[in-house]
Amino acid sequence: MEHTLSILVLNHPGVLVRVAGMFARRGFNIESLAVGATHVHEYSRITAVMKGSEAMVVQVAKQLEKLIEVRAVEFLPGNAAVVRDTAMIKVKASRNQQLEVLQLSESFGAKVVDISDQALIIEITSGENNTEALIQALTPYGILEMIRTGVVGLQRGSGSIYQSEKSEAGELFDNCQIAK
Repeated sequence: MEHTLSILVLNHPGVLVRVAGMFARRGFNIESLAVGATHVHEYSRITAVMKGSEAMVVQVAKQLEKLIEVRAVEFLPGNAAVVRDTAMIKVKASRNQQLEVLQLSESFGAKVVDISDQALIIEITSGENNTEALIQALTPYGILEMIRTGVVGLQRGSGSIYQSEKSEAGELFDNCQIAK
């Protein structure tokens, strides 16, 4: 099963290496990884998607919590979070096909950001299933290249990772968070 973790860290050099290294040392594979600044300049946020059992994810959270630079770990369960990724897809399309590809892309909520004689670049920010469906729909035209950002997400509601209180790791899936 896939699990999405949102990790609030100090915005210092080398923090990403230490967090990713913790996953590697423990033999956990990261399916998706996105890192970015937050509105609080001292912090960055890492969003990591991993496959594994609930017990494995709890173990990861416990290990992350031990890192000095980690300030909070929050689980982003699908029903209690808004989770998105962005993809840019360059699709082979002759002039005759471009309107068709444009309309197809728009039906998925995507937009065309560049048009040339033989190709279109399509941008989509969406849930993973919708993005995957668009990729499948565009495959027959010929995908020339593609890049995805990795998953990012926030808990639904008015709560914030900054307000998280430290809980026991065993309660992680009930509370959906662990913090320092």
